[in-house]
Amino acid sequence: MAQISLTFPDGNARQYDAGVTPGDVAADISTSLRKKAISATVDGQHWDLQWPINADATIAINTMKDEEPALELVRHDLAHIMARAVQEIWPETQVTIGPVIKDGWYYDFDRAEPFTPEDLAIIEKKMKEIINARDEVRTEVWDRDRAIQYYKDRGEPYKVELIESIPGDEPLRMYWHGDWQDLCRGPHLQHTGQVPADGFKLMSIAGAYWRGDSDRAMLQRIYGCAFTNKEGLRAHLNMLEEAAKRDHRKLGREMDLFHMQEEAPGQVFWHPNGWTVYTQLQDYMRRQQRKGGYVEVNTPQVVDRKLWEASGHWEKYQEHMFIVEVDEEHAREKAVNALKPMNCPCHVQIFNQGLKSYRDLPLRMAEFGSCNRYEPSGALHGIMRVRGFTQDDAHIFCRESQIEEETAEFIRFLSEIYSHLGFESFKVKFSDRPETRAGSDEVWDKSEAALLAATRAAGIEPELNPGEGAFYGPKLEFVLTDAIGRDWQCGTLQVDFVLPERLDATYIGEDGAKHRPVMLHRATLGSFERFIGILIEEHAGKLPFWLAPRQVVVATIVSDADDYALEVVDALKKAGVRAEVDLRNEKINFKVREHSVGKVPVILALGAREVEEKTVTARRLGENKISVTSLAEIVAELGGAATPPDLL
Repeated sequence: MAQISLTFPDGNARQYDAGVTPGDVAADISTSLRKKAISATVDGQHWDLQWPINADATIAINTMKDEEPALELVRHDLAHIMARAVQEIWPETQVTIGPVIKDGWYYDFDRAEPFTPEDLAIIEKKMKEIINARDEVRTEVWDRDRAIQYYKDRGEPYKVELIESIPGDEPLRMYWHGDWQDLCRGPHLQHTGQVPADGFKLMSIAGAYWRGDSDRAMLQRIYGCAFTNKEGLRAHLNMLEEAAKRDHRKLGREMDLFHMQEEAPGQVFWHPNGWTVYTQLQDYMRRQQRKGGYVEVNTPQVVDRKLWEASGHWEKYQEHMFIVEVDEEHAREKAVNALKPMNCPCHVQIFNQGLKSYRDLPLRMAEFGSCNRYEPSGALHGIMRVRGFTQDDAHIFCRESQIEEETAEFIRFLSEIYSHLGFESFKVKFSDRPETRAGSDEVWDKSEAALLAATRAAGIEPELNPGEGAFYGPKLEFVLTDAIGRDWQCGTLQVDFVLPERLDATYIGEDGAKHRPVMLHRATLGSFERFIGILIEEHAGKLPFWLAPRQVVVATIVSDADDYALEVVDALKKAGVRAEVDLRNEKINFKVREHSVGKVPVILALGAREVEEKTVTARRLGENKISVTSLAEIVAELGGAATPPDLL
């Protein structure tokens, strides 16, 4: 029998017969490792312990201490165990697919009766019985005809359809967990007892069309979350509980910031409080951009398809665009326009007006651009995922030799803004060419190399995010981590050699000839809507004082304090504080509770003593203590706190 060489992480190699399995290799190393083994990594691929190895390879044996493969296996096995449990409880149920997702898995079922929340506890109990049974997991490779006939005999049409959609040269792997069987690529654990019985929880039930097609059967989807131990599960559930408290939709109602309604899906109705936050943030960004050497422009909302065709968006992005057809007078055909989904082609039109010299570069052109993109209704999420939004968008037209300097300057610019908004650090991801893209491979090679070199020159080693670049160029993604550990991709910087070529942008170089500028697409916050949602959740509604829509409420305890309350509000407003008065004939505890729910940072209570002494009693959001201070002191303190950080 042919021999193969397997090389281990320590560099040592051993000889084995071709066809050896990772399970055999683990047993050869030690009986203890064979018992602890859950899978292997063979030439960088996740490998089932039962799969044969037929050529020289590198190999590492994985155990539960290897977090990434362990989590994948636990979640994948739990999907199968849940499907088995459902079919054991309700044998008439048909199973479809059950993939691993972030934090867990789901499985889709075809069942006449709807699952109920009470059913989840019943399924969980059965799953733990299966885990405790420690049933063997085994796998075989079958030919297509045998597998199709097997599922037809069992009355599983969904599995038959799945097999028929799999390319003919791909092996069909069948897995058994005890006597229960599923079609699956694997890998899997070696027995059901390797799944931590205290590390998972079934979370929810939802509807899902078969294969995402609204013309097909509506299935029932059960979601679960899983970790390698109960501590991981507990931490995740605590995070979800905290996230629910911070949900920007809930806080948006309590703070009276905005609302959404079905007549305008994915569009935001900003209330006065919310619009105050929005305009404060926009004014801050406008000042920062002016300081950063940007010129501000404004471009049309509705643009003829000819421009989108020239830019490449019509071909690559049309499915996300809102199309507008107009009967133009005397025209034979309707004029086809689109609401702009982004601002870049319009900014090139401004650049192209008049000759530009190399001395004009870099030209940093900014717009608070109102954009519209079609998002499926199921993807909409409060103000985080909308169809109508405003970007703090800008395009930097520069020479190729200026890419490095402009990248470093933008990272500095972005860092200061994030720091002012309460985010002291961020991660950077480098997204390279997507499968659907414009431009030649040579252009992509040049743009990727330029952006990566510029990022490293700025002292940042980015994390690779393969295939996620824009269709016209690679990009950097700036990722914030919030107070409860969630990541949010906000800022972006993209290098684009394609659009200036397509839209014929030129400048006159030092040699007197025409040259193409490089176009750097950049956003700092991303969309105002999404970033405000992130701020609300990051701060649990307790926004930085300078951004808070209602900064101070002056509440009277007795009606004799009404005149003094108006005097206090007037003094605060003159100091630049957003202050209002509450003269209602209600108890002070009622007023404090109501304004605290609305996340007012400071409540000043005024009674007879405060009127007499010209003082105020201050209650600060999130603090149990109260303080008594003079009117002059509180006005000076809050006036300073209300000043935006860039103006301090």
